[in-house]
Amino acid sequence: MDENLEEQRAAGAPEPPSQPEGQAGPPSGAQVRRDASAGRDLYMNVRVLVTMMAVFVLLFTFVARVIVVSGPSMENTLWGGDLILVWSLGYEPKQGDIVVLTQESYQEDSIVKRVIATGGQRVDIDYGSNTVCVDGEPIREDYIREPMLTPGWGEGINHVVVPEGCIFVMGDNRNESADSRYPAIGIVDARCVIGRGMAVLFPFRHWKGL
Repeated sequence: MDENLEEQRAAGAPEPPSQPEGQAGPPSGAQVRRDASAGRDLYMNVRVLVTMMAVFVLLFTFVARVIVVSGPSMENTLWGGDLILVWSLGYEPKQGDIVVLTQESYQEDSIVKRVIATGGQRVDIDYGSNTVCVDGEPIREDYIREPMLTPGWGEGINHVVVPEGCIFVMGDNRNESADSRYPAIGIVDARCVIGRGMAVLFPFRHWKGL
């Protein structure tokens, strides 16, 4: 090989360019493939992450969500700080259900109450006998915390036929509950209902179905 190189030099042939010291040569085919593979893996991971985030957003917007109970209005059924699972998809309010709703005329945050009557039903509340009648029949309320007292704001909305597409709600802790009796809340449009409370998730000592 040395003789051939000498002959090329003698014939004036240019010498092959030498690799500058410290400079790497062009990447090998294997390295290019590894880089491309790493890029595809990163792309797929990001795509999976974005898809999962979109699914969770849709799930907790239209199907179910988790709500933290605030205040004493649903004691002893629910306590402040309880974490409850709320089902939204396809839900229509029914008498006796615990629901989460919004009523901006009262407050921006969501509130938790029990459905006493739905559209077309008549509600009559008698504080003297501690009874709530729907369509003339007293409803069984073994869930209320204590006998009702006349609220500080007066008897409020206590004799009413609920319009279609609306609900009448009350708290289980009647003496500590602003609900449909309270003028700022009143009769609630069913479209304001976020969903039905299905279970208490946390704290674990309060776990139960609703």
